[in-house]
Amino acid sequence: MTPAPLAERLRVPSGPLFFPVTAYGPDGSLDLDTFRAHIRRGIDAGAAAVFACCGTGEFHALTPEEFETCVAAAVEETAGRVPVVAGAGYGTALAVRYARLAHAAGADGLLAMPPYLVIAGQEGLLRHYREVAAATPLPVIVYQRDNAAFTPETVVGLARTDGIIGLKDGLGDLDLMQRIVSAVRTEVPGDFLYFNGLPTAEQTQLAYAAIGVTLYSSAVFCFAPEIALAFHRALAAGDESTTHRLLDGFYRPFVELRAQGRGYAVSLVKAGVRLRGLDVGEVRPPLHEPGEDHVKQLAQLIERGYALLEEDA
Repeated sequence: MTPAPLAERLRVPSGPLFFPVTAYGPDGSLDLDTFRAHIRRGIDAGAAAVFACCGTGEFHALTPEEFETCVAAAVEETAGRVPVVAGAGYGTALAVRYARLAHAAGADGLLAMPPYLVIAGQEGLLRHYREVAAATPLPVIVYQRDNAAFTPETVVGLARTDGIIGLKDGLGDLDLMQRIVSAVRTEVPGDFLYFNGLPTAEQTQLAYAAIGVTLYSSAVFCFAPEIALAFHRALAAGDESTTHRLLDGFYRPFVELRAQGRGYAVSLVKAGVRLRGLDVGEVRPPLHEPGEDHVKQLAQLIERGYALLEEDA
């Protein structure tokens, strides 16, 4: 797939962007059958794209061989129905290697995550992502978060780079994002994509949409696709009643529960998938499982979310 078709398919998605968890068996090894089932469920539920082996999919915990195997499985299960975007990260040499593995596995694009550990200057960051983009024909979305924070001028440089089609924001600095959007719109007219990549992005999406960032990732879709899809449709339709009902009754309490533990943006989501009947296993270290009480609270919250959908119906 060339950069233009992927960008076109992502620009106005038919449903939520699906960031699947990676399934492990009791011994901690990959459980590909369950991973495939998770992918199928997401596509059948209305996912517009599959972002495989990214943050929610524990990219950090996968070996290169496991990564390539999972991406290939996601590509096979989607069978071209929706695009598959794979993670790529660490230092430049490893990020390039992961990019090439994703290309070999048949992915349609890359989500380039922050470099490992170092806090680099803008010149170095720009060079890093340009080298990742040059490594394969795959279109690249750059993930801004943690130690990869960009000035508007750097994002203009990214937008001018062949193969880089968008920016996913995980910082949550709306002033910075407004200046980035304005600078790129002024200096590089075109269709550069922007994504809200904060954990539980639905909680902040109304604010992001106000500055023109209409795309967002949905971890909730992993375990409660009907809730995520209802919210997605309500946003697109300008249905404030439904968006506010879901924000107040489900998303805000979920975010508050997620804040009770480090790493819960992944482990709590994985617990949710298990609660919904698919045993995707536990998270790998250094992440840890949610406490029993937190899992019970999550189960009650999921029930409440689905009850809200019934009220709306």
